[in-house]
Amino acid sequence: MRLTIASIGKFKGGPLQALFDEYTGRLPWQLTLKESEEKKPLKGEKLKEREAELLMKSVPKGAKKIVLHERGREFTSIEFAALLKSYADEGFQDVAFLIGGADGHARSTLDQADQLLSLGKMTWPHLMVRGLLAEQLYRAHSIQNNHPYHRA
Repeated sequence: MRLTIASIGKFKGGPLQALFDEYTGRLPWQLTLKESEEKKPLKGEKLKEREAELLMKSVPKGAKKIVLHERGREFTSIEFAALLKSYADEGFQDVAFLIGGADGHARSTLDQADQLLSLGKMTWPHLMVRGLLAEQLYRAHSIQNNHPYHRA
């Protein structure tokens, strides 16, 4: 399975990038981080639409699109592992996770999602979400392979 995290904003080093790198390094699946930033001083819906274009350019053709969103479904780790397994069983080789900018996703991004995913009701810094997601991807792989990392 090939995984892509398409995200607005860029790492500038530090502990959040180290967290992401730690779990990406452990993950046997191929995980690619594609970072995008809009340099023009856009605001509101124009900014969200531009960020939507940038995110969609990062998504591999034919990939399942999981958009991280506050109104998305909250999965347990076991349910999340099962979702990824179902995609693999259906023959999907690519899964892309889309993390929006500070103002959230454009309607067009939400409309193209195969799944809306919430990491909980609290708001997390977008750069931190990458690390949390990378850990859950590693955990999902561990669950699928009966690795002792996940203890429930």
